[in-house]
Amino acid sequence: MALCGRRHGHESHCLSAHDLVLIPHEACAERSAFRVTWPTSLLVPSLQQAMKRQWAVVKIHSHRGHYPQFSEYDDESDLQLFSSVYGWMDSDFPHASAVMLPDGQMIGRVVGPDGRFRPLSLIAVAGDDLNFWHDGPIGQDLPAFTLRHAQAFGKGTTNRLRRLTVAVIGCSGTGSPVVEQLARLGVGRLILVDPDKVEEKNLNRILNATMADALAGRLKVDVAADAVVRMELGTEVVAVRENIVNPGVVRLVAESDVVFGCMDGAEGRNLLNRVATFYCIPYFDVGIRLEADGCGGISQICGSVNYLQPGGSSLLSRKVIIPEDIASEGLRRTDPAAYAEQVIARYIKGVQEDRPAVVSVNMHYASLAVNEFLARLHPFRDDGNDGFAWFGSSLTQARFFQAADGEPCPSLSRHVGRGDTMPPLDMPALSE
Repeated sequence: MALCGRRHGHESHCLSAHDLVLIPHEACAERSAFRVTWPTSLLVPSLQQAMKRQWAVVKIHSHRGHYPQFSEYDDESDLQLFSSVYGWMDSDFPHASAVMLPDGQMIGRVVGPDGRFRPLSLIAVAGDDLNFWHDGPIGQDLPAFTLRHAQAFGKGTTNRLRRLTVAVIGCSGTGSPVVEQLARLGVGRLILVDPDKVEEKNLNRILNATMADALAGRLKVDVAADAVVRMELGTEVVAVRENIVNPGVVRLVAESDVVFGCMDGAEGRNLLNRVATFYCIPYFDVGIRLEADGCGGISQICGSVNYLQPGGSSLLSRKVIIPEDIASEGLRRTDPAAYAEQVIARYIKGVQEDRPAVVSVNMHYASLAVNEFLARLHPFRDDGNDGFAWFGSSLTQARFFQAADGEPCPSLSRHVGRGDTMPPLDMPALSE
């Protein structure tokens, strides 16, 4: 049994697993009893917790043979179990039942309060590998622009890309090449988030941006979205002209299947890590460090991709960002005058602005991030994906480096799968 938080979306209702209740085989007296009688002593505490928080209950069982559909015995069991579940709850919010096949594939359905069954449109598992099982057959006809990369990744992966929603937060130096790659790979829907305008000083690295865009003060997200639309490759684009620290934006990003963070700031990156945790979404964070003296001397060019999976380590526990920087950036955003006073008084460290940026460097690490996503969607590494939670390179030292995931983040692991909360993500800054 999975206890799941909820995301009440505009277009979908998502369930995200928070806790698992394992029911031993011996707790069910006979096979016939297993279908209709559940061990009450194991379930009651979990149902009480679900009732208190309006969480969903998802029953998961296995089929020994490759039988990819629900049986008549499953129908009987689900109707009896979920009639009791709905009796416990104070709402008609949906609950679900799922079957795992021997190869790990899963199918699922909603069991409504009226006893009607409806298929789940998607079951997603974010582990070292990314698994997405959509309802219905995967189409076989591919558009011509995908055929060359389908030769590498196969029709199945290519069609899966066309059914995914990917959020990209930040549409500048690394974000714009990430968007370009995802669109040309044929991702079905892109949610793009960036509040900033194009300026002449960043034309050296924003793909598809022009001097006319800078003079007109166009928003970066609009430039990126227009470029995707002009491609006419079938990707739907949602352009969000807001800061990520916004409850409405958080709710929208929480409806995505995959998140890419392409920002410098610690506050936004920490928030995205929380979104990924609360809603069980895989998160790819891109970071670049370019140290130069401003006069042509370079001491370091390096960068990395951090893959964050729900329940694992975080950007905080990996020391990629620190609480002091999160607090400093939050104060700068909400109270610039107080921020300036504290910087002068040296109570806080100022936020570094106008760092060196080179388009070829940004594109290298943007490509590293997209390839990391593809490696987990369609595993192709000789050594598997478990050793690449952190993967990067130093261009000055001409080497790559990698590391496996660490211990679960002590501050985030308890929030896995909680879904919607008040305030969102348990962050007062998002109170409405």
